[in-house]
Amino acid sequence: MATAILPVMTSVWRFALSLSGQRDLADDLTQATVLRAMESHGQYRDGSNLTAWCITICRSIWLNQMRAQAIRKSQSLALTPDVEDLSSTDRAETNYFAREVIQKVLELPEAQRETVVLVYVEGFKYTEAAQILDVPLGTIMSRLSTARAALKHLGDLKPNLNAVGGR
Repeated sequence: MATAILPVMTSVWRFALSLSGQRDLADDLTQATVLRAMESHGQYRDGSNLTAWCITICRSIWLNQMRAQAIRKSQSLALTPDVEDLSSTDRAETNYFAREVIQKVLELPEAQRETVVLVYVEGFKYTEAAQILDVPLGTIMSRLSTARAALKHLGDLKPNLNAVGGR
């Protein structure tokens, strides 16, 4: 299980960063996720999506243990230098635009923020995101629609939103 978990930790860490907005909290949350996954390895079903399983664990830990932290009292997160870790391109223009998009995503309410990260950053299907977040499919679609509306003005900054992250 330890060797199987290692390749998915980047995705878990990015998701943890999207929840917490801070590198140190994302590191702690990822470490707690690995520990919980190792302890619960018997609950993992072979052939199922290990990344989704670990992200579900990560979210559960966040909801159970970190809700009381001050960062959760706010509906948005301040941009930190750590958001640069979410962008994997070396192009300065794309990095600048990605930073602007990430800033706006971090300003979304948590439910929209985590949904956007799962679907648009990690590439989960709507149904998979619904399972991970334990919400109906319609809720995922609604959150994404609301988030897209909130981020709609970003299209004015750069004509091609698909250029971010090479998509």
